[in-house]
Amino acid sequence: MLHLGHAYSALITNQWAKQLGGQWLLRIEDIDVARSKPEFIDAIFEDLDWLGLIWPQPVLRQSTRFDAYNTAADMLDTMNLLYPCFCSRAQIRANATTKRDPDGTPLYPGTCKHLAQNEISRRLKQNQPVQYRLNMEKAVAKAGILTFTTAQPTPMDRPQITYARPARWGDVVIRRKGILTSYHLAVVVDDAKQNITHVTRGRDLQAATDIHILLQFLLGLPAPVYSFHKLILDDEAAKLSKSKGATSLRALREAGWTPNDVRAHLGFQTISGQI
Repeated sequence: MLHLGHAYSALITNQWAKQLGGQWLLRIEDIDVARSKPEFIDAIFEDLDWLGLIWPQPVLRQSTRFDAYNTAADMLDTMNLLYPCFCSRAQIRANATTKRDPDGTPLYPGTCKHLAQNEISRRLKQNQPVQYRLNMEKAVAKAGILTFTTAQPTPMDRPQITYARPARWGDVVIRRKGILTSYHLAVVVDDAKQNITHVTRGRDLQAATDIHILLQFLLGLPAPVYSFHKLILDDEAAKLSKSKGATSLRALREAGWTPNDVRAHLGFQTISGQI
């Protein structure tokens, strides 16, 4: 269920779109179809509608777009930038080095990076679980120096040029086990499909944008302007999280909160006027 952090992200995206004379879009990112339940998607629509938000229809659902993601991954494979990885999470942890990505996760040690073709064929014939990783060294060498534009969602802020540093993420997964795509690949393909010009994200996703800029270059896709908003924190100064049981908007509504209470709490204009 959505919580106050989700509400902040939706409200600031809607606000920026209005300032730019554009539209904000809602997208259902449900590539993990085993975990994506219809009742949660319905709840998203209900909660955002309760906040007074309106979005264009139809809403793109990533679960309908696997052919497009597969085509994009095939393009990377044609460039000899992908390789199969048969490692389990336990194996990766056991062989991990001290190097870590910006999220603090140990970098993939490259165990499967140089497997012989006959060994790859043997494992594939055995139907061993496999995912496909981006050969970051080759990809970065192909792309060279990459930059992207950042801005804050106010009309007065001037855009800034930021250097992308995708190499710090190591060999990221492009095709996940059993899902056939990754978040990174899906969002860049869909941003291009939907002609997205501006993206708002929490600051916790700022570093991951490096990967998206690299994929956009490799696939010949346009790069939007990016803005990274503050995170809504709990009483212990930690980011609100579904996994940690952050209070949902639905629970707040049942406790008597109104949409204007949420907007005022988050520092936004209320439906009836300014706070």
